[in-house]
Amino acid sequence: MTTTQSPTLGAAELALRGRANAVIPGGMYGHMNVQAFSSAHPQFMVSGAGCRVTDADGREYLDLMCGWGPVILGHRHPAVTSAIVDQLGRGDCLDGTSPVAVEFAELLVDTIPSADWAMFVKNGSDATTTCVTLARAATGRAKVLVAHGAYHGSVPWCALRGAGIVAQDQANLVHYEYNDLASAHWAADEAGADLAAIVVCPMRHDAGREQELVDPEFARGLRALADRTGAVLILDDVRCGFRLDLGGSWEPLGVRPDLSAWSKAIANGQALGAVTGTDALRDAARSIFVTGSFWTAAVPLAAGLATLTELRKGEALPRIAAAGTRLREGLASQAASHGFEIHQTGPVQMPLLSFVGDIEFRTVTAWAEAAAVRGVYLHPWHNWFLSAAHTDDDIDAILQRTDDAFTAVSRS
Repeated sequence: MTTTQSPTLGAAELALRGRANAVIPGGMYGHMNVQAFSSAHPQFMVSGAGCRVTDADGREYLDLMCGWGPVILGHRHPAVTSAIVDQLGRGDCLDGTSPVAVEFAELLVDTIPSADWAMFVKNGSDATTTCVTLARAATGRAKVLVAHGAYHGSVPWCALRGAGIVAQDQANLVHYEYNDLASAHWAADEAGADLAAIVVCPMRHDAGREQELVDPEFARGLRALADRTGAVLILDDVRCGFRLDLGGSWEPLGVRPDLSAWSKAIANGQALGAVTGTDALRDAARSIFVTGSFWTAAVPLAAGLATLTELRKGEALPRIAAAGTRLREGLASQAASHGFEIHQTGPVQMPLLSFVGDIEFRTVTAWAEAAAVRGVYLHPWHNWFLSAAHTDDDIDAILQRTDDAFTAVSRS
């Protein structure tokens, strides 16, 4: 849905949009293009602190997107910022890998039960692509099972849409329905002896639809299917990783993948991704050639080490869950009081709100825009994210403004 420009946007924002249109195709691209979902959200942000961000016109927003997931401790968290500054003073992109890579890999292996080793990349697409490449190297097979509509990156082998993607790019993909084990078995049968990997998200978080938690029996069934066929089970934990469980999002289910793809929250906003895997895949990991000049840059690795060190103290994840619960209960009460029927789906740490019967997202878009005008930054149809920086007072301030947004929509 493309919306028109809003008079609520400030002069600095509008000026930047004009300049961007001249030098950046479309003014902005990908998920960061706010004009694809809103006429009231600012495109440009100049700073962040805790759970607040500030736009180019100096307007402050209570942040429920957390950089679209990477910020798990809060913007400019002191421990992470200190690690960044310290490492930057010694160097970032060096001729050899910094020792911090070894330190962070050791901490990841110590934290994640399914991990015997770790490799570092730059983003989520790198991580999932490396997992698939590694699975193919290990098995000597080509076919990969993915769920219909699941997002595993923006590169050709898995991209969901867009010009420039040709059928040959995805010729080795076979689709199944999320939480439908029978469909996964049918897909595996179709792939036959050429099945290299099963890729799965910890939950269904496709944009533009309500979120769906995984059925534990489905997760266990995929593990059994991979074992039976000799395929590699890949958990795409890019979006959920660390927010739901430090050991991996399926660790509470007792289901451990062969490979996991990580990014977003592992370095509290620094550009970093990782692949972790089991000893059985170590030789295959050594055999593939995947690389990038910035993949082992020291500053993001230092941020990752500081982030995981902070998370392992055990205080952040309960705070995030408590904040999400407080938000969910408050929004439910507000919607009822204003006569709206809503659904809130997904885990409380990664919430999504939708209006019943709002097929074209008109009501939720109006509500999200009304919230933005009142200083709450959230998305109408992509899941939100909570961070450890969201206090009770912050959630209460958010709820005061979302209540005003419900009022505004009810009057429109």
